[in-house]
Amino acid sequence: MVIANRPGAPLRVTAPAKVNLTLHVTGQRAGGYHDLDSLVVFAGIGDQITARPATEMSLQVTGPFAEGVPSDGRNLMMQAAAALQEKHGITLGAALTVDKALPHGAGLGSGSSDAAALLHLLAKLWDVPAPARDDPLLASLGADVPACYAAPDALRMTGIGDRLAPVTGLPDFAMILVNPKTPVPTAKVFETMAAKNNPPMEGLPEGLDFEGFCAWLGRQRNDMTEAAKGIAPEISRALDKLQRQPLVKQVVMSGSGATCVGLVKDMDHARRAARAIQVSEMGWWVAPAPFLKPGMLS
Repeated sequence: MVIANRPGAPLRVTAPAKVNLTLHVTGQRAGGYHDLDSLVVFAGIGDQITARPATEMSLQVTGPFAEGVPSDGRNLMMQAAAALQEKHGITLGAALTVDKALPHGAGLGSGSSDAAALLHLLAKLWDVPAPARDDPLLASLGADVPACYAAPDALRMTGIGDRLAPVTGLPDFAMILVNPKTPVPTAKVFETMAAKNNPPMEGLPEGLDFEGFCAWLGRQRNDMTEAAKGIAPEISRALDKLQRQPLVKQVVMSGSGATCVGLVKDMDHARRAARAIQVSEMGWWVAPAPFLKPGMLS
């Protein structure tokens, strides 16, 4: 996690989009929790968070997707700040701004990523140790927060999202993120899924090139896709739009939707494919983005 800082300037960080390239639902536990098996990567696009020293905590939400995002204690960022204050006995505050570049309710983990990135940022602002990756504080904020806290590392996420293993050696690629601006509630997707005891993800072979990685990905699943399509039929159109692009080599839905993802070999191809979709679907959110590797996040 790289935090931009100049003497006297506010601290800034990017909270990147979390992309589930696979999402196998392998069981359901008592209490409603689901067992998952997922390959998680991060895209080079995200919300921008700024923090300035202050006596109290405050949050301002700006950007194209600010509407409907709370700025009080309902926001996971404010909950993360309160948890870090309690952990270290901090009485200082911070003036926070988040510029929402990612749609919410989109299967990109933007709220969790914001909270995770903020923990890194506030640890620096308040000069306290950042939580370790296995700190229970992270899981207390939500199932996706521990994975987002590890950004930009690629991960295999299993259990209820609590078991994270690093994934190395993925080839370079880029993505086109397409969202028809239709929120899809995760709980509703789980409720309407036909099967919740599905086979796990295959092991990921080492040394795959881009074509080999896409072939492997084509044998995996997102078990939420069909249920999400039933809730938001626009997902089918988004997947079809991506599949029709000749530069796109593999297509998946991220998380519980509605964001769909096309994989291409580089950012030039991503920009060209994104432009073609945007021209035909002016009301959709379409964004080209690189696959982030360690050290690429700022």
